[in-house]
Amino acid sequence: MDKPKNDLLIRAAHREPIERTPIWLMRQAGRYMPEYRALRQKAGSFMNFYKNVELSVEATILPYKILGVDASIIFSDILTPLESIGMKFEFREGEGPVFLNPIEAPDDILKLKKFDPKDVYYVGEIIKGVNQALNRAIPTIGFCGAPFTLAAYMIEGRTSRDFKKAKSFMYNHPDAFKELLDKLSDMLIKYLNFQIESGADAVQIFDSWGGYLSPDDYREFALPPIKKIIKEIKRDYQPVIHFTRGVAGFFDDMITSGADVYSVDWMIDLTDVKKKLNGKAAAQGNLDPIVLYADKEVIKEKAVAILNKWGEDTGHIFNLGHGLMPDMEVEKVKYLVKVVQEESRR
Repeated sequence: MDKPKNDLLIRAAHREPIERTPIWLMRQAGRYMPEYRALRQKAGSFMNFYKNVELSVEATILPYKILGVDASIIFSDILTPLESIGMKFEFREGEGPVFLNPIEAPDDILKLKKFDPKDVYYVGEIIKGVNQALNRAIPTIGFCGAPFTLAAYMIEGRTSRDFKKAKSFMYNHPDAFKELLDKLSDMLIKYLNFQIESGADAVQIFDSWGGYLSPDDYREFALPPIKKIIKEIKRDYQPVIHFTRGVAGFFDDMITSGADVYSVDWMIDLTDVKKKLNGKAAAQGNLDPIVLYADKEVIKEKAVAILNKWGEDTGHIFNLGHGLMPDMEVEKVKYLVKVVQEESRR
């Protein structure tokens, strides 16, 4: 497949020369955009939305049309492939995902089915649709949730402040928990390969809940399956981005996963990140999303400070340390994109 016309993100990910720093934002297609809310209303439910190819393509390309970002991330959800293996869940307003058959005992893991990419054919169609709609203007990013994060949801049954059920299961049944992580790794290898075959230019692994672990538990449970996935992804030029939220305590471990790009939240200094990566991988991040509630002068000051921490070398993709929020102002988000694109010119 031909590379996109604007391939800044791919070049930065591979630490090749760039004219300026590329920028895209986690949750860049979201409820803060009136156009997104209209599509969401049309879909009826969140699940209908991400399974509807036409509406998902429209949602995915909104940030390029409105903000002028340097990459699209497909409109989907990290839980999407779990339906194929037999997990049943629904998205409830104000609660998020709720599992109707959570994993409660080691035997439940044996009941999981084998993943079939045909069950999520619409994800492949969304990637193709975005590439067509934008005429390959910018890279299209595919993604998945990390095995630990998905396992935590499957056992907890919903989102949580402490993942008490999931972590108790992990401590009481470590072998069964590792077996679950292994099954999820096999699923995600197939899922990401399917996305790349469908035309994704990069893939991101979201370990949203990895930061809830101690460094020892992170090394034992969360990291090995991610290493396995990255090793088994079949790709040509497509970089792999590894994101863990709350990574400051075990960044040294995270950067052994074999990813091309390490995406970090705002709780770690980008100067330290650069020093530790030592030119061997790229970084993505790491503006605190809450900065976008501040005045434009503050937004500019904080964005420029991050650009200065990395300096003029290649190898940095500007992003937030987490996703955009529903009550943010489109104008300020657009302003951030413009600041980064103007201030980072080499």
